[in-house]
Amino acid sequence: MNSLMMLLSVPIALLSILSFCFLHPTYFLGWKTLMSSPQVADLVVRNGVIYTGDDSLPFAESMAVANGRVLRVGNHSYVQELASYGTEVLDLGGKVVVPGFIDSHVHFIPGGLQMMQVDLRGVNKKDEFIRRIKDAVQSTKQGSWILGGGWNNDLWGGDLPAASWIDDFTPYNPVWLLRTDGHMGLANSVALMLCGVTNSTDDPSEGTIKRTPDGEPTGLLIESAMSLVMSQIPEDSVDDRREALLRASNFALSRGVTTVVDMGRYYPGTSANLSWEDFSDVYQWANSMSKMKVRVCLFFPMETWSRLVDVINKMGHALSEWVYIGGVKAFADGSLGSNSALFYEPYVDDPNNYGQQMIESDVLFSMTLESDLSGLQVAIHAIGDKANDLILDTYGSVATINGWRDRRFRIEHAQHLAMGTPHRFGKQRVIASMQPDHLLDDADTASKKLGKDRADNGSYLFRSLLENNALVAFGSDWPVADINPLSGIKTAMRRQPPTWKNAWIPSECISLDDAIKAYTISAARASFLDNDLGSLSPGKLADFVILTTHSWEELAESASASITATYISGVRAYP
Repeated sequence: MNSLMMLLSVPIALLSILSFCFLHPTYFLGWKTLMSSPQVADLVVRNGVIYTGDDSLPFAESMAVANGRVLRVGNHSYVQELASYGTEVLDLGGKVVVPGFIDSHVHFIPGGLQMMQVDLRGVNKKDEFIRRIKDAVQSTKQGSWILGGGWNNDLWGGDLPAASWIDDFTPYNPVWLLRTDGHMGLANSVALMLCGVTNSTDDPSEGTIKRTPDGEPTGLLIESAMSLVMSQIPEDSVDDRREALLRASNFALSRGVTTVVDMGRYYPGTSANLSWEDFSDVYQWANSMSKMKVRVCLFFPMETWSRLVDVINKMGHALSEWVYIGGVKAFADGSLGSNSALFYEPYVDDPNNYGQQMIESDVLFSMTLESDLSGLQVAIHAIGDKANDLILDTYGSVATINGWRDRRFRIEHAQHLAMGTPHRFGKQRVIASMQPDHLLDDADTASKKLGKDRADNGSYLFRSLLENNALVAFGSDWPVADINPLSGIKTAMRRQPPTWKNAWIPSECISLDDAIKAYTISAARASFLDNDLGSLSPGKLADFVILTTHSWEELAESASASITATYISGVRAYP
């Protein structure tokens, strides 16, 4: 009788596992492969310094891969047992290998589109800004829009650009140039006229039209005011957006990035439908046509949360091993550079301005409550200290009302925090999704806008967050900053802007191990991808990067390396 019961319990247990996997498809992907993997390697990677990201075995000499997943890691003889006739052998020649980098915050298709527009990143002189627009006019037919972005007025001394800078040589072309942070843009007079923006146009809710002393628009539009122009720009074609995905993917792979968390074409003043159009026109198409080259985890505007619930109910949380459904995103405030990040104290350079709250607290709370109750992961943009506390308050109330679950609330950016706020991140288990290379631009700007004490006590508190047991995930916010994890790792370790001799807030520097984890296993956990990604552990997808360096100790000392090759599922994807 006992033997009969044991036999009957086997299919019941199996049904339980299958039921769990059906409800949690990202778990199923890993379980299925482990159950069916032959114990023969397709690829053996050997003779290297393999940083696994797995604390149970931090370093290994060799790794075996089968069916796109890690089969075994360890010393050469242990791994070589799985080699057979036909097994490919990759000799690292002593080089360092790390798990494929995960960029925790990008705008992937906008980044790909911007690669074909006027690039104003790094421009540090007014004359150079003007020259690049002049060059664009020469290659653009009359009547067509000239689009570009990436400018940062702080690089040329702080003066904000105006339509008058470019009006003389753009009489037949509307121009729109987005600031590097995506929260402010410059339109020329042709664009303003075309879009009906005049001295009698009222500022929209949560937006500002910059004006001259006599009330004339200067051409600068902030936050939701950007929609006055952006809504009139011809839409990018489906083919253009598909091409943008390909360009963005190749660029990411060249930087060692194998997975991105895509926050979509969603900025203040833009339509919530754009991210959904990209989902259907670009990502579903690329997935069905086997054209995906980088894994993506997609977030959608929070105001469309019910639509996302319907999609997950029909498709699950993973369309494939390439396309994952993440959650929903909202904005609490703007940006530091546009003086729209929300602070407790006013801006030093704008004493009547405390920043902008982009959405009413009760509306944000209601959407967060409903999204969380429906099982969605929630990510909210917050840069200023008051905005971060506002979101932590919201998250705390929602968690109390909806009860305990593994929800992994995220705050995107978490750049400037009040005293005691890092402790709240850890206590509430809220993920800080941060972008180290933003620090390079803000180091000079922050003290001018916040004052030295506020800037030095509350900016980019990587180490304080980690010491308070907060999960920190790193990314780029591309195209605001370049996709470049190796640069971000160096910045997090050194905190030294290019023109500085010393670190900015050296007490907040972190170790190489912590910085790499923020781009790998912590980034995977921050998006519920850690069962498939983030470390070179048996059963996980074999995404890895070969670096130019031969020594972990040298990397920890110099914080400098380059990408030799990028592999996805054990197959070389770059170069």
